[in-house]
Amino acid sequence: MKKLTAIILLLFSTSMLFAQSPVGENGKQLNFGTGLSSWGLPLYIGMDFGVHQDITVGFNFSFRQQSGSGYRNNVTGLFGNANYHFNSILELPREWNVYAGLSLGYYIWGLDTNYIGKSASGIGLNGQVGGRYFFNDKWGINLELGGGNVAAGGRIGATLRL
Repeated sequence: MKKLTAIILLLFSTSMLFAQSPVGENGKQLNFGTGLSSWGLPLYIGMDFGVHQDITVGFNFSFRQQSGSGYRNNVTGLFGNANYHFNSILELPREWNVYAGLSLGYYIWGLDTNYIGKSASGIGLNGQVGGRYFFNDKWGINLELGGGNVAAGGRIGATLRL
C-alpha cells in the first residue's frame, strides 16, 4: 500500500509540474504585436519552441519606420532568442508565464534624407524580461521589457499557443 501511495503522489506531483509549464517541451507559440519606442512604431512577429519544460528558443522579426519633414527612417531586425521560464520555480498557475533571456540577431537600418540614402547594419544583443497572461488554453497577452535593440525597449502584444 505504501508503494501505491508513493507512486500516486509521484504521478500527481509530476503532472502538476507539467501543468505549470508555459510552453512545454515540443510546444510552440506565436507572438505578435507592437513595441515601445521614441522613434517609430515597431511591429513584431515571432515564434517560441519548447526545448525543455522551462526553456524555449525562438525567433523574432521586427520592423519600424518613422517619417518626418525631409527624412524617412527604417529599421528591420531578425533575432533569435532563448528564454528561461520561471513558472516551475515560482509555482505559478498555467495562466501566467514569467521569463527572462537573451536575444542575438541582425538589424538593417536605413535613413533617407532628402532622397540621399544612408544605411547601416550590424549584430545586436539584447536581454529581455517578460510575462504573459492567458485568457484560455490558446490566447494570451504579453508584455516584454528589453535592453533596447532594433525591436525597441519593450513590446506588448498577443500570444497564440499552437
